[in-house]
Amino acid sequence: MKRRVILAYSGGLDTSVILKWLIEQGFDVVCYMADLGQEEDFEAAKRKALSIGATSVYIEDLQREFVEDFIFPSLSAHAVYEGKYLLGTALARPLIAKKLVEAAQKEGISSFAHGATGKGNDQVRFELTILKHLPHARIIAPWRDPEFLAQFTGRSDLLHYAEMHQIPVTSTKEKPYSMDENLMHTSYESGELEDPACCPKEAMFLRTASPQSAPDKEMKISIEFQGGNPIAIDELESGKKVTGSVALFKYLNSIGGVHGIGRMDFVESRFVGMKIRGIYETPAGTILLKAHLDLEGITLDREVFLLKECFAPKIAQIIYNGFWFSPEMEFLMAAISQSQRRVTGKVFVTLYKGNVLITGRTSPYSLYHGGLASMETTGGYDQTDATGFIKLNALRLMTGSGNE
Repeated sequence: MKRRVILAYSGGLDTSVILKWLIEQGFDVVCYMADLGQEEDFEAAKRKALSIGATSVYIEDLQREFVEDFIFPSLSAHAVYEGKYLLGTALARPLIAKKLVEAAQKEGISSFAHGATGKGNDQVRFELTILKHLPHARIIAPWRDPEFLAQFTGRSDLLHYAEMHQIPVTSTKEKPYSMDENLMHTSYESGELEDPACCPKEAMFLRTASPQSAPDKEMKISIEFQGGNPIAIDELESGKKVTGSVALFKYLNSIGGVHGIGRMDFVESRFVGMKIRGIYETPAGTILLKAHLDLEGITLDREVFLLKECFAPKIAQIIYNGFWFSPEMEFLMAAISQSQRRVTGKVFVTLYKGNVLITGRTSPYSLYHGGLASMETTGGYDQTDATGFIKLNALRLMTGSGNE
């Protein structure tokens, strides 16, 4: 009997070539495709995989699970890698890998293959999750295989191989950069983008308008949160209301893209040790992050907020490095979940030419007390108490070492 392997299949250049290569190595290949909201003709991709030689193809709609169990918790944690990246690809990989294991178990397969490069993060993200759920799994990573590397040194070799074997692909030598797309973002890297000084061509961007060409008229919406998660969007001018996790996320992607929201171009630190230039479009995530951060300002105790923001960079690093299913992630996200119990209310947002402007907020759990904060009334606050407060806080400054 032939050996059997399940391949994390995207339908793109790399995994289409790898599918054919695995078959040439003597494998029966089952392909697994995850629908994470990317613009993809899944039936066409299935037909292509079968025409290349796959024995069967799984296609699974994971959009709701992706949004509710991965994107929303990450946004609630304010997980932004190196202060810039909202982790669109990093959030998708553990979900795909977990579902890949489930499909493999149904098929009685214990060998897994993926198209992640040996220089990148995705190899780590896929394999850590697979080994977490199936410790004795066999991993086939062609981009770390000496025989594969001898045959394919880069994308030009892949394109030549695809042409030779009549494998249809959308990548060309004129457009060599790599793309990843899901509900959270569209990302671009490699090719001419490997020059950190190279300005990307406007035609590259698929999800967002440039701020310069965005509408001259601002758009005003309100975002309603419950327990830290968005549950409804209202257009303040038209009265249109959007509910449901996937629907509202897609809606924010749409209007955010029109208004030029969510572009990011920067050099990041890969887990394997090198620097890489990446360009991202993340409209909905950018809007929701800013709105959520604002709502926490009125609903969270200051010390809880401070601790939570201390956790945020670490949580982002954990996600980026592929440790979603880890003890440390479980521990930290338990604290985040606890913090979100009263993060409920509405945030009023204006979108205009690449900007997300917060213009107001309300919450039934508001910690804002007008009387205490007002400059017009005492509100039960004795301002003379501040004298002792300041003296006590100044004590260590006045008596500590270093005074001259």
